Amino acid sequence: MTRVAAIDCGTNSIRLLVADCDRETGELTELDRRMVIVRLGQGVDKTGRLAPEALERTFAACREYAAVIKELGAERIRFVATSASRDAENRDEFVAGVLGILGVEPEVITGDQEAEFSFTGATKELAARPDLAKPYLVVDIGGGSTEFVVGEEHVRAARSVDVGCVRMTERHLVHDGEITDPPTEAQVAAMRADIEAALDLAAETVPLAEARTLVGLAGSVTTVAGIALGLAEYDSAAIHHAVVSYEQVREICERMIVSTHAERAAIGVMHPGRVDVIAAGSLVLLAIMERVGATEVVVSEHDILDGIAFSIA
Repeated sequence: MTRVAAIDCGTNSIRLLVADCDRETGELTELDRRMVIVRLGQGVDKTGRLAPEALERTFAACREYAAVIKELGAERIRFVATSASRDAENRDEFVAGVLGILGVEPEVITGDQEAEFSFTGATKELAARPDLAKPYLVVDIGGGSTEFVVGEEHVRAARSVDVGCVRMTERHLVHDGEITDPPTEAQVAAMRADIEAALDLAAETVPLAEARTLVGLAGSVTTVAGIALGLAEYDSAAIHHAVVSYEQVREICERMIVSTHAERAAIGVMHPGRVDVIAAGSLVLLAIMERVGATEVVVSEHDILDGIAFSIA
């Protein structure tokens, strides 16, 4: 067994998984899994730079994670950084800060690498489910980008496109520095057009129509699942491998778009850091389901973090 620590730093959140990995079977035994919303990608789409306050929020989370990793005695650490740090001019500041706190240099991976990790983490357990037809289409709806991966046991095709819940919110739902609450029809239409254009790009590389099982990852999808399940508070075990119908996703998306900040914040499963971006995130999921003709989505709590952990061991 090897004790590993995997860190995934995305546009909206930074997450940690510490687990024991059986090097022969690849099985993971989870010891600690946590998330902090740091909004690292704040303003990157507009300015091209990581904001000082966003960097400090991220470094504060890294210091928390360093203490957990030390306490649990992880032998190997891998820190993967995704969309926001790929796009930023001042990513060297980010790299230096992480290296100083955790002793490892963040790997700013490509969209294709991100997709590979997500697919492995999401589908490894599904092989034992004969009711889920292959190929799988894994969609990882992040803050700045969405990854599309089609495959059976291994990845057959993958594409990352610059559509995520934070990027869409900042690009389309902000007016005079404030998020429109709720958004106008014109704002929603512009956001939907952007998402459809991104789906066109994804379809150039990934055979979306061949998918037989849609697997959804990341906070926008898990939050929609928690709402669909009627949970009073976030319950990872209940959400993992839940099946949410297209009708449920459409109803929840429409509700998120017309609701106010206060109404969304009052939902029990809603993380405070997701209140302002869930309308965009749920619309991305709905558009994907409509494009591929999916009647349901299988929700996975295991994703890029698990794929990173497998890669370390």
